Amino acid sequence: MPEHRLTEHRLTELSSGVRVVTEAMPSVRSAALGFWIGAGSSLEVEEHAGLSHFLEHLLFRGSARFDSLEIDQIFDAMGAELNAGTGKDTTSVYARVLDRHLDQAFEVIHDMVWKPALVEVDAEREVILEELAMYEDDPQDKVFDVLGRAVFGEDALGRPIIGRRDVIAQTPVETIAAFHRAHYEPRNVVVAAAGSVEHDDLVGLVEAAGPPPHAPGSSRSSDPHGGVYDHPSVRFERKDTEQYHVCLGSLGIPRHDDRRFALRVLDNILGGTSSSRLFQEIREKRGLAYAVYSFSAHYATTGQVGVYLGTRGDNLAEALRVAGAQLDRLLEDPASEDELARSKENVKGRVVLSLESTTTRMNRLGSSVLTGMPLLSVDEVIDRIDAVSLDDLRGLTEELWRPDGISAAGIGPDEEVFRAALEPVASGAAA
Repeated sequence: MPEHRLTEHRLTELSSGVRVVTEAMPSVRSAALGFWIGAGSSLEVEEHAGLSHFLEHLLFRGSARFDSLEIDQIFDAMGAELNAGTGKDTTSVYARVLDRHLDQAFEVIHDMVWKPALVEVDAEREVILEELAMYEDDPQDKVFDVLGRAVFGEDALGRPIIGRRDVIAQTPVETIAAFHRAHYEPRNVVVAAAGSVEHDDLVGLVEAAGPPPHAPGSSRSSDPHGGVYDHPSVRFERKDTEQYHVCLGSLGIPRHDDRRFALRVLDNILGGTSSSRLFQEIREKRGLAYAVYSFSAHYATTGQVGVYLGTRGDNLAEALRVAGAQLDRLLEDPASEDELARSKENVKGRVVLSLESTTTRMNRLGSSVLTGMPLLSVDEVIDRIDAVSLDDLRGLTEELWRPDGISAAGIGPDEEVFRAALEPVASGAAA
């Protein structure tokens, strides 16, 4: 089994194809453990939209050895919390436990991931249908998926992670089992741990558990979308809300793009902090919104950048006018020297402080290895951030925030009011 020694990590690929990656933190007595699987909404075909999320729920209904109540009782007795999450291209099942409980936590999660019983499926359908209803009632959350459809069109990246109601309600257990066999195969799974953990011991646990039930596949999962998307568009959903919830956004950069460090710095300047331009101009100076911020995301072949704000109808036109003015300013003047220096220090501080958490370190290990990202040391990350220049920011703004490339999404009571307020901002999408 080849082993690759990294600056702060150890990575081993077993003969089955499962990869084990760890980072020891000698000063702590806990360990964060996670199984990372290459399954997510962007990897689903249309008729399976939502099965990654559905399957993640079903893992907690029991496995070959442990029923649902036993799983809860075991982790409660450890004083630990077992959790999971589904994203656009990954699913993770994870827990943070005292180091002396790591073996038992591994045993249970291993059985859940590889040998789900797929029982009480109809009961879990109802749970997710309730989750869908809750999601429909939360416009502040849903507007991001409306923007996804505006930016990515019919591509899988534009679909909500939670999936489609008909898929959740009608997909038979046999199809869910086949989906599990196809995606939860050894070459598509990473076991990650950080904290008080010995790499060789965790490798031994994985080996002792025996080969996973599925034969190794010929290749690891890759995004099925081809990177060709519709032109910028405007999407609106009518809902009787007190506020209009608005997102502006466009295509971003893929996760392997080295400019991701510069984008994080740029995002801070635009709307990522309380001293950012959007927060200061829209909330602090004018009181036009309670929540206003920018964001970015990275995927295999592309990415997304965006701005969110929520405001009452009386303030909508002015809030969007100010947002548009700040996007214009970003193109003309991405940052002053002071803004650049302050943003870089902020990003470095957030990176270093977040890595004091075993869970954050485990997440970084698992997601990076699963998606083929380099595992940079903290010093390497800081060097990349320090190297960001004004020219780097200028190049990103000209590529990502062109007026003719901006899509828009809104949820609120009146589409005409929304579109009228939007005209000065997203002219390319409205055309």
